[in-house]
Amino acid sequence: LGMFSELKFPVPWGHVAAKAWGPSEGHPVLCLHGWLDNANTFDKLIPLLPRDCYYVAMDFSGHGLSSHRPAGSPYYFLDYVTDVRRVAAALQWRRFTLMGHSMGGSVAGMFSFLYPEMVDKLILLENFGFLLAPEDTEAWLKSKRMVIDRLLSLEAKQQTPKARSPEAALQRLLEANRHLTAEGGAILLQRGATETPAG
Repeated sequence: LGMFSELKFPVPWGHVAAKAWGPSEGHPVLCLHGWLDNANTFDKLIPLLPRDCYYVAMDFSGHGLSSHRPAGSPYYFLDYVTDVRRVAAALQWRRFTLMGHSMGGSVAGMFSFLYPEMVDKLILLENFGFLLAPEDTEAWLKSKRMVIDRLLSLEAKQQTPKARSPEAALQRLLEANRHLTAEGGAILLQRGATETPAG
């Protein structure tokens, strides 16, 4: 398990980098590093662990070899949870073990809370997981999972914008915003649409 391979997963702002050890058909284990660390956190640990697992240690966005988020964008824990979901989807992992160190443990705990059906084991190194007041649990779980799922669904459906005639663009805008008048819609389209040779 001393040998590893490098992986890259596309995300809207670039890529999430990772390194992997072990047989790709082995039991999947996703390893999450701590604050201001990177996937190399696990270099000395992985060779000591069972050899029948496939260990993937990801660099969170803005860490290691992963792309930084755009300048001025904050780094929230929930965004790291979304990155874990992206990586699991790219690996086509439906159920896996999560191992998190420090901040990665908090992210792993939050992910396990939001997607318990995807996590078979949770391993926390120097972390106590994710704590939430019992009265907030149901509302938090429902709203945060919906946000992540909608975002990933939108990203999966991304297509090249369609060119329309100015009349068709106005009609589409008015259908989506029934409170607008045709004059108001035309004013908004002057700044909200870009004319191209195709429309």
